[in-house]
Amino acid sequence: MTHSLPDEELMLQVRDGVGEMLGVLFARYQSPLFNFYCKMTGDRAVSEDLVQDVFYRILKYRNTYQAGTPFRTWMYHIARNVRIDQVKKDRPGKFEEWTPESSPSPSVAPGDPVQAQREQELLHKALQRLPDDKREVLVLSRFQEMKYDQIAEVLGIEVGTVKVRVFRALRELREIYQELERGGRGNGEHRPRRSFGN
Repeated sequence: MTHSLPDEELMLQVRDGVGEMLGVLFARYQSPLFNFYCKMTGDRAVSEDLVQDVFYRILKYRNTYQAGTPFRTWMYHIARNVRIDQVKKDRPGKFEEWTPESSPSPSVAPGDPVQAQREQELLHKALQRLPDDKREVLVLSRFQEMKYDQIAEVLGIEVGTVKVRVFRALRELREIYQELERGGRGNGEHRPRRSFGN
């Protein structure tokens, strides 16, 4: 029964001392948060630690949660602060090689699985080359599928600014991706161009 409750109701119960409800929220958001951090850091071990830290902070700051606040937006506020703290501590970051086998991305067109894997790897490399602020807004909008108004609330900026940042980030990602793709061609093979959205 508790598994069908909305996030906000579960969080209110956590706030009121029903700690086991945090486990339900963890089950819902562990994978999306891990995916978010993998794409932001490129490091699976660090990403796992950051997810744990988010839920630790949710518990620690549970009394600050207000009824009527969308839980997902509130959680990503915390997740973003966790990431900022990690960057401050670890700069310059050391990234392990990461493969996307357990981290779902927007679907690649069906076809050759080897080609699909290569496209995912190129996309990951291109993402890692983006500046943090552009990577963040892109990961939230395209990979976490957050609406622009939710992203605006998380980042503390106007919706129009989010739209501009997403547009610019997509353009830069496309350029980096195509540059990486050209770098791997050398033998005259032709591949379909990857689509990054509108």
